[in-house]
Amino acid sequence: MIDNDLPHPVRLDELSWSQIAALQEGGMRMLMLPTGATEQHGPHLPINTDSVIATRLTEAASSITGIPCLPVMTYTVSAGHTAKWPGTFSLRHETFIHSILDLVDWMVASGWKRLLVVNSHFGNDAVLRVAIDQLRLRHLNRLQIGMVNTFLLTPSIKAYFFADAEDLHANRAETDLMLHLAPDTVDMTAVEDDPDRTEGKVFSYPVSQTSLNGITGSPSEGTAEQGERLFREMAAALAEKASAALTETPPLDPSYWAGKSQLPAW
Repeated sequence: MIDNDLPHPVRLDELSWSQIAALQEGGMRMLMLPTGATEQHGPHLPINTDSVIATRLTEAASSITGIPCLPVMTYTVSAGHTAKWPGTFSLRHETFIHSILDLVDWMVASGWKRLLVVNSHFGNDAVLRVAIDQLRLRHLNRLQIGMVNTFLLTPSIKAYFFADAEDLHANRAETDLMLHLAPDTVDMTAVEDDPDRTEGKVFSYPVSQTSLNGITGSPSEGTAEQGERLFREMAAALAEKASAALTETPPLDPSYWAGKSQLPAW
């Protein structure tokens, strides 16, 4: 079940160029970009799980704030799942970085000044941070850019996600959300719990070395009711952050850094 008591989100891909120009002329210069993944999510969840969560949350925040959202990026970095289970399709880290760089360059060239990346896939975090670090310097004083991970939006949301596994995947929280957002794609008759085996480990391991079935956590405890409560909390938290980003400015006045923060050409 999806929330029906909110206004419609502003989906940029459903607008004409003249409608987009009117948005900009009216003062809207910010976008939100959801990033998900196409990867195995155990025997009970669909491979678009992260993309569904990122899309629905971004659209909910758009409904509340009026900030337009771009289409979700569905092919990202999922290499850590290896090819042990069918259903994972990953870009190289460098390919994803360049995809973000290219996309944002076009955004800046066409008049957008703020971007909030809304990420729902753990494997994207490090790669997105590299891309954002490059872009904030590449477009210094022309673009404000940042990222939020949906599973870390507030301390209580983080605690809920990590309650059944530190190295979680397809766990209770993700199952809750999908039972709420896309129940027809979830097969709870096939659900299998699998414990987190990474506690105390020094090295980083791909999922094929830590999970028997592509899951880490207790998805058998998932319910649609829990998913609805969690989704509403996450949507409200994301909308609050996005609203703040509409007017946020650098902590220091431009007199301290404008013209003094140039970088050599890379």
